[in-house]
Amino acid sequence: MDTDRDTPASVASLAGLPTPVVADAVVRLDLPVRQAPAGVSGPPQVSLAGPALPVRHSGSVDVFFEALEAARPGDVMVIDNGGRDDEACIGDLVVHEAHQAGVAGIVVWGLHRDADEIAAIGLPVFSYGTVPFGPLHPREPHADRLEVAHVGHVRVARTDVVVADGNGIVFVPAAAVSRVVEVATAIRDAEVAQVRQLREGRSLREQFDFAAYLEDRRRDPTRTFRQHLRDRARSIEE
Repeated sequence: MDTDRDTPASVASLAGLPTPVVADAVVRLDLPVRQAPAGVSGPPQVSLAGPALPVRHSGSVDVFFEALEAARPGDVMVIDNGGRDDEACIGDLVVHEAHQAGVAGIVVWGLHRDADEIAAIGLPVFSYGTVPFGPLHPREPHADRLEVAHVGHVRVARTDVVVADGNGIVFVPAAAVSRVVEVATAIRDAEVAQVRQLREGRSLREQFDFAAYLEDRRRDPTRTFRQHLRDRARSIEE
């Protein structure tokens, strides 16, 4: 089994890190860039992280019950409904069931319904939004319905960890979670220090020796700002 699925402390650490610094850490570590499409969003001021519990929906709720049979506390259910905009694939009853099973949140590539009831349950649901109609017709079940889910162009498996907040959703390989936490924490701490200096009156141009960069670039037009920052062990972009 993937290593970090059995180290919940490292996964929980991701929940305290904003997805932008997690994304920067992914890039810094040269990991694949994997995120949910823009528009898949959840409740405001909510962040979560947990191992992925993938489900491919085909018009019937039984697949969710089947998935929850294997759920572990803290899992994040990732539902692939093909990004459909004509039906809600889950409502409050499924969300109640997932909540009772210990699921930490739900990500839907598609829509949900029963918005007020779900808000009262308190389990975060990230999706494209809501419509009142559920599925009108069952479809042929997918053979890999409990093994993989697609969210946009991203393939999500049980070997992945989901990190979600108001900025979006990032998918991280479980085996890389500890490294991502270490790098993302360092990036966050550096940015906190930079903001503190800004509030004290020291501009980012000063902090990053921008005048020196302009002088270096005059001598070498191929020199980039990223090279300049790396030479000084600073970061603002990656």
